[in-house]
Amino acid sequence: MRVAYVCADPGVPVYGAKGASVHVQAVAGSLARRGARVQLLATRWGGERPPALQGVREHRLPPAPKGDAAVRERRALAANTALAHALEDLGALDLVIERYSLWSHAAMEHARRAGVPCVLEVNAPLIDEQAAHRALVHRQEAEQATARVLAAAGTIVAVSEGVAEWLQRWPQARGRVHVVANGVDPARFPAHLAAPRRRRRGESFTVGFLGTLKPWHGLDTLVAAFCALRRTHPEARLRVVGDGPQGPSLRRALAEHGALDAAELVGGVDPAQVAEQLAAMDVAVAPYPDLRPFYFSPLKVFEAMAAGLPVVASRVGQLEQLVDEGTSGLLYPPGEAAALAGALARLADDPTGCRRMGANARRAVLATHTWDAVTDRVLALAGVGTAPVTGRAA
Repeated sequence: MRVAYVCADPGVPVYGAKGASVHVQAVAGSLARRGARVQLLATRWGGERPPALQGVREHRLPPAPKGDAAVRERRALAANTALAHALEDLGALDLVIERYSLWSHAAMEHARRAGVPCVLEVNAPLIDEQAAHRALVHRQEAEQATARVLAAAGTIVAVSEGVAEWLQRWPQARGRVHVVANGVDPARFPAHLAAPRRRRRGESFTVGFLGTLKPWHGLDTLVAAFCALRRTHPEARLRVVGDGPQGPSLRRALAEHGALDAAELVGGVDPAQVAEQLAAMDVAVAPYPDLRPFYFSPLKVFEAMAAGLPVVASRVGQLEQLVDEGTSGLLYPPGEAAALAGALARLADDPTGCRRMGANARRAVLATHTWDAVTDRVLALAGVGTAPVTGRAA
């Protein structure tokens, strides 16, 4: 089976470490393990080729220019011509998969003309994101590009119910959207790293956060809750793995509360180091605020569960379905630091229950949310026959 996987988004380095990069690598790697001959077409690469993609063929699309936003948008839209030519040069294909990007429509339209099954992965409402958090000069053209790619797509896959709701606003997608959440690679989380240490009550209790330090990740709530926890559990420690624009304010907030000495701010790490970092935690926290709509499918939660950690998460979006209250973790009302502190105290006071929830979390995510399971579902929706995965981790 010859598969073209397209990522024309200049914000996603396909060999990078961000969540979107991991998604591309995981799906392309899963296809390759089935024996598919994967052709990876991308605008931005970054980093070294991951081992799982050594057999994948690279096709480099024109990079997006830096500078003026209006010029950048026009060039990104014009890049559809180069993408169409690149796909034509590949010859016969059995499947085209594209990660939805703001200006790209050529891949789905090429597949439609050639009569090839095609899948559009939609991971965020990019038009709304771009307008709210960056700059969007040519909004009408962005909407036209999105309408075209949705109309051409044979199968539309949304990463969450929130993204699916956004897609349902588009007449070209209405009634054709399937929700397939993110996943995890079991091989990255071997059993020996997913066995929580046998902590006794009163011993050091490490609260962990893994992810990019962005405003919508609720770090202010995490700091307030951690400082409240330390008033009753002075042995508590905080471990933050990740970097981003909120890093300096996080450090200042911890210092103002006199808790900086109790925190370890690790910074960003390579995906290969994530399991080791999670193994140093007793619990993982996903303290999202009350975002509306909440359209995330947080990789960090899937990975924490695979690492055998209970997750304490705000009761929003997909997290309500992913975290089984009292079984694989605890949920609390978003933004309520006192409730988060109480949930953390409950786990600190019950080491046995904490380990049990972590073990349950690992079993649950490895049973239903592996990247191979994600790929199985996507291929089935596209009506493409699947080959057995070789080397599937147990």
